[in-house]
Amino acid sequence: MNKSITANINEIKHRIGVAAARCGRDPHTVKLMAATKTVAPERIKEAVDAGITLFGENYVQEAKEKIALLGKNIQWHMIGHLQTNKAKYVVHLFDCVQSVDRVELALELDKRARLAGYKINALIEVNVSGEQTKSGVPAPEAIELVKKTAALENISVRGLMTMPPYCEIPEDSRPHFRELKKLSRQISDAQIPGVRMDELSMGMTDDFEVAIEEGATIIRVGRAIFGERK
Repeated sequence: MNKSITANINEIKHRIGVAAARCGRDPHTVKLMAATKTVAPERIKEAVDAGITLFGENYVQEAKEKIALLGKNIQWHMIGHLQTNKAKYVVHLFDCVQSVDRVELALELDKRARLAGYKINALIEVNVSGEQTKSGVPAPEAIELVKKTAALENISVRGLMTMPPYCEIPEDSRPHFRELKKLSRQISDAQIPGVRMDELSMGMTDDFEVAIEEGATIIRVGRAIFGERK
């Protein structure tokens, strides 16, 4: 018999606590994001009832429908690759865009946020592995993208995000997480005006404990909460 969503969340929270203890961190410094791609609204509601307040969506149209049903009293982050022409919808739907990976997208988000009358938070997505099939700015170009994005009035750069190559062994993700943490420190040391490296969004169902050990502040968990996608 499948465990309930509430039971899954409680187990993940326990694992977060254990991983945090291993590296001397306060577990409250790790935010559990429920990744809800293809998950039905009624199942997301179960996660809300179980105490989850942070949700990540990959597709604008899917997010529109879910947010219309579930409301914005919970936080929604855009975590999927974002086409520039979808920015006009994003600024009205999401509290943060975690997948800013190019100047053109940053410019469009800034323009749309200005027209909407507010700032939008952003994380810069970094392709630390250099994998051709992955989105994200190449690591050597990340600081320049941070500078250009931070210069825009209606975007607040709040950290970095990455998605390492799929690995069957969680430990294989560690070098990628470590690289993102190192890059975050370099950006902090550069003291770029308007930039705060508050967030490191890294780690998913299979490797989030390793990510926590390497400094993740947001872990994006889907399958371990909701089960296999249908």
